[in-house]
Amino acid sequence: MARIHWMGAGLSSIPGIRRLAQGDHPLTVWNRTVEKAEEALAGLDTKAEAKAFSLDEVTAALEPGDVAVSMLPGDWHVAVAEAALDADAHFVSSSYISPEMRALDSKGRDKNLCLINECGLDPGLDHLLAHLLVADYRASPAFDDKNGHYFRSYCGGFPKIPNDFRYKFSWSPLGVLKALISPSRSLRDGELVETQRPWDALSSYDARLPGGHETFEAYPNRDSLPFMADYGMDGWNVQQFVRGTLRLDGWSEAWSGIFREVETLSGEARDKRLREMSDEFWRLHAYEDGEPDRVVLCVELEVQREGETVWHKSYSLDVAGNAQASAMGRLVSVPVSLVIEAVLAGRLEAGVHPAPSDPALINEWFDHLRTQGDDFVLFDHLT
Repeated sequence: MARIHWMGAGLSSIPGIRRLAQGDHPLTVWNRTVEKAEEALAGLDTKAEAKAFSLDEVTAALEPGDVAVSMLPGDWHVAVAEAALDADAHFVSSSYISPEMRALDSKGRDKNLCLINECGLDPGLDHLLAHLLVADYRASPAFDDKNGHYFRSYCGGFPKIPNDFRYKFSWSPLGVLKALISPSRSLRDGELVETQRPWDALSSYDARLPGGHETFEAYPNRDSLPFMADYGMDGWNVQQFVRGTLRLDGWSEAWSGIFREVETLSGEARDKRLREMSDEFWRLHAYEDGEPDRVVLCVELEVQREGETVWHKSYSLDVAGNAQASAMGRLVSVPVSLVIEAVLAGRLEAGVHPAPSDPALINEWFDHLRTQGDDFVLFDHLT
């Protein structure tokens, strides 16, 4: 029977690992420190194995039909995917598809192997919600690609009980800090908006949540534009298209000194200072043991014709961590585990792909997520 090789046993991996460890397929959890892999399996009645990670050891262990799962830092993904392809094994990761990963598509198709990425929370669940909204709109009497279309997708993770810093870290802060120096591209009023730093594009976002409305700070994340084609909106009259990040109201004020310092940095000095800041923030602003986090995800599509809104629906998720797992850990790793099962069942297409767009499969996964308390609420803003 095909084996799952899950690499990386950090906090964002544990719920998915524990779910798969109690499933039908054999599982090996690989981690740099094997003790962490063992902790992820602690207390389970399972035959899953814990081993110290090295790419050579994983490569030697891979068999045809296996699934290699990389929850490692991003610079490992392509090497793991290449090792999987050479072993006639599949590959799964929650991370964005890089150009180097995309280049493996033809080899994956030729070998009838899946290389599935962008299947965690964001990217991942946000894609699934976007596909559902687009399918719903296409099936409605309001559909016309000449309408004005306004697509907004925002996700954020923060402490359930807000702190003065308006944020806490569940893993190394370095990734968050590097995002502060990452450019973005989005559409607003039908025009391209390019920014070099998030605080240059901050806006206020009124989120309609299951518990009522709440205002967040928001900014565009990375390059939103390629996702128009992924969501089936290519060729539409799109007036707004943004995939972005939510932060608690007051975040920009709490972080204003960080923004000012980052603006003065460049080159190796910047990299060195960001690492120093990361170490400091990890010491000062990491989650305490048992402290609940909160995840908010909002995906909406508004459609206008001659200045009048003719279709407007959104999905919202607002959930907190519990004694079993953080909200972020559940929503990243459990969807990954569902994708792994779909790969093993032969339900996904060969080649390099993000989270799938099939509504039947998506709704099946959402049914499972609801059993763990993670419910997506659909709002029709015109009713």
